[in-house]
Amino acid sequence: MTSYRQADSKREEFRKYLEKAGVLDALTKVLVGLYEEPEKPNNALEFVKQHILGGGPETADVETLRLEVSELRQKVEQLQDENTELKQRLVQYEPPTEEPPQEN
Repeated sequence: MTSYRQADSKREEFRKYLEKAGVLDALTKVLVGLYEEPEKPNNALEFVKQHILGGGPETADVETLRLEVSELRQKVEQLQDENTELKQRLVQYEPPTEEPPQEN
C-alpha cells in the first residue's frame, strides 16, 4: 500500500512540475488544434512536433529566401566590381595632387 502511495505521490509531483513549466498547456493546445483540424494530417506525430516547436518556416519560404540571398550576393558582387571600375576611371580624370615644396 505504501509503494502505491509513493508512486501516486511521484506522479502527482511530476504532473505539478509539467503544469508549472507550461508543458501541459502547450500539449493541450496542440492536441486541441489537431482535433479541430478539418482535414486530419496523415502523420499526427509530425503535426504535433511541428506545432510544439513553433511551426518553423515552411520549406517554400526557406527556398524563396535562399534564392533571394543568392541573387542579392550576385548583385553585391556586381556593384563592387562597378564601384572599383568607377574609382579607377575617376583617378584618370582627377588632376594630379601637387606636393608642397620641401624646405631645406
